[in-house]
Amino acid sequence: MNHISKVVACAVFGLALAGCTGTPMKTQQYDSTQYTVVGHSEAKATGLLLFGLIPIQQNNRFVRAQTAAIKAKGGDAMINTQVQENWFWAWVLTGYTTSVSGDVVKLKSVQ
Repeated sequence: MNHISKVVACAVFGLALAGCTGTPMKTQQYDSTQYTVVGHSEAKATGLLLFGLIPIQQNNRFVRAQTAAIKAKGGDAMINTQVQENWFWAWVLTGYTTSVSGDVVKLKSVQ
């Protein structure tokens, strides 16, 4: 294997690894004195894996679903969070739909 082939192989491997990292969904523990419950909310986000290799909006779907659920109620955070995932398959892609639900809260300002 010549030098150029090694560089290309390393670049492809590096890109594949970079495509496999996701954004963590952050949740915090709050004391009941720190928030007011706005209401229950749910949202979904879908990501695709094209040809089994190329992620399209795949890695951040948990965060996108959580953010959409919080914004739908005009809140700041979510408690009692539940996550569910479903998948579907088509000829050249696999899709993953993540549903996030929970109670949306508005945080009280620190006095």
